[in-house]
Amino acid sequence: MSIINVAFWNLQNLFDAVPSEIAADLEFTPENGWTEAAVAAKIDALVEGVATMFYGRGPDLLGVCEIETAGLLARFTQALNARLGRDDLTFAHAESPDLRGIDCSLIYSSDIFEPAGVPVGHLVFLRFRTRDIFEVPLRVRETGAGLVVFVSHWPSRSRGTLQSQPYRITVASHLARRGDAWLKLPRARVVAAPLADLTTDMDAAWNRNVLVLGDLKDDPFDISVLSELTATNSLDKLEEDLPAPGDDMGARERYLRRTPALYNMSWKPLGIPGEGTMFFSRDTVRTKQVFDQIITSRGLVYGRSGLRIDPLDYTIHAPRLLWTNQALADDAPRHMVRPKRFDPETGRGYSDHFPVTCQIVTVGMA
Repeated sequence: MSIINVAFWNLQNLFDAVPSEIAADLEFTPENGWTEAAVAAKIDALVEGVATMFYGRGPDLLGVCEIETAGLLARFTQALNARLGRDDLTFAHAESPDLRGIDCSLIYSSDIFEPAGVPVGHLVFLRFRTRDIFEVPLRVRETGAGLVVFVSHWPSRSRGTLQSQPYRITVASHLARRGDAWLKLPRARVVAAPLADLTTDMDAAWNRNVLVLGDLKDDPFDISVLSELTATNSLDKLEEDLPAPGDDMGARERYLRRTPALYNMSWKPLGIPGEGTMFFSRDTVRTKQVFDQIITSRGLVYGRSGLRIDPLDYTIHAPRLLWTNQALADDAPRHMVRPKRFDPETGRGYSDHFPVTCQIVTVGMA
């Protein structure tokens, strides 16, 4: 059994100091104080934050968002390798034409994983192109187990929580369709072949390892996550195997309409007063929110396809280094512990989000 350390972090506006022809990043220019020195300080700070994870080893799989270019990602990954004393971290990235130029990316250990397909950035067209859904198929070198990772950054609440909710529901629906593409067989195949011949492949797809990492800009109980993505905190929806299908058209349609349930690990901190991944202040709300989430398929929860995740292993990684108020006592109330934003004038701070972490273990194939 091997352990794979996993994390997600919204890096908060990791832009370069060069104005972009695409991105509306006018505030991140040398004229406005976003200089190359500020970029270097920001990268150094983020690297130090990552170095606090997993007892200094750092993650083997790190989803990130709000990073502008592949060049910045390469620079960040190189700095991580140097700081962590590693040489195995590499990355997958797809440039997105998002209006702000902030992308989702995946950093992973090339010692543990190899590509199992072409990474794809999915854009959802609302009135404007929205932030991307980044899909990366990987394979564990040691065992051959597959893992499909989605890194996602959903539309913000800047227009108001309720006003912007339809945008997040739309992106959730697109992400759900992409998950279904891995967890179910395509319609054309189901309609064309005898179902008895497809049972083994149906079960294999239903139990694939799918992992969603992202800043969803909604809490786990919001309709976009709970209903549209069908990511719940209920193991009841996961535990039943796919029933053996009959061989009539009704059985085919029942299979095609069936929605694969996902398990959202991020409900864990919701019962802790003041806990959250970011401090949110919008409309009349001033509170910590659990926007940064880890969501898994049933295959990962039950270890059916060579990898297993503990559904209670979700952790908000909030070491003192990342706190806004360093004078707080170690046992300060959680609502007082807030992530420290990066300040380009002083070169201090990290991100306005805390990272989230979990671990995956390799297991025998079911």
